[in-house]
Amino acid sequence: MNHAEIALKLYDIGAIKFGQFKLKSGIHSPIYIDLREIISFPDLLKGVSEVIWERTQGKKFDRMCGVPYTALPIVSYLSVAYNQPMVMRRKEAKEYGTKKIVEGVFKQGQSCLVVEDIITSGASIMETISPLEEAGLVINDIIVFLDREQGGSQRVAENGYNIDSVFKLTDILALLQRHTRIDTQTYQQVVSFIKGGT
Repeated sequence: MNHAEIALKLYDIGAIKFGQFKLKSGIHSPIYIDLREIISFPDLLKGVSEVIWERTQGKKFDRMCGVPYTALPIVSYLSVAYNQPMVMRRKEAKEYGTKKIVEGVFKQGQSCLVVEDIITSGASIMETISPLEEAGLVINDIIVFLDREQGGSQRVAENGYNIDSVFKLTDILALLQRHTRIDTQTYQQVVSFIKGGT
């Protein structure tokens, strides 16, 4: 699956929606992208995972970790497909047993690549990085499937991390318009929103 096919399929299955939506960051947005939908479409899960893997080339890491929960199936696919060990950051520590917040086998000082589906403010990424670092892993690189271009990547980069994205939201919008999935008015409205307009 190439980039255009992935973007169009995401729209066709309803993972890209237009309307009025409140995001986790509190922002009200005219577009909502829900990548949780891809777990019901194995070919699309594979396609999304593979274009993320392309971005790992040239990066060195010992473990991978997906930001809970949407990136977990993506990293699970990559772990199996490329024999790449992964760790998992729990959203909450267990109240029993080891009470670990980071699951998996790793050593202090090993590097961990963080994978995220969508970045808006960058808060979810930072919430995942913190316990990984506290557990002794070293985070250098983050790969995001979609950058909503609303400041999150800059905030993460300002904290000293390398961040790379497969798509910018404007790329997806341009593809959807070019393939007549959305009209010019919708395209312009969302682009204006991204740039800080209304």
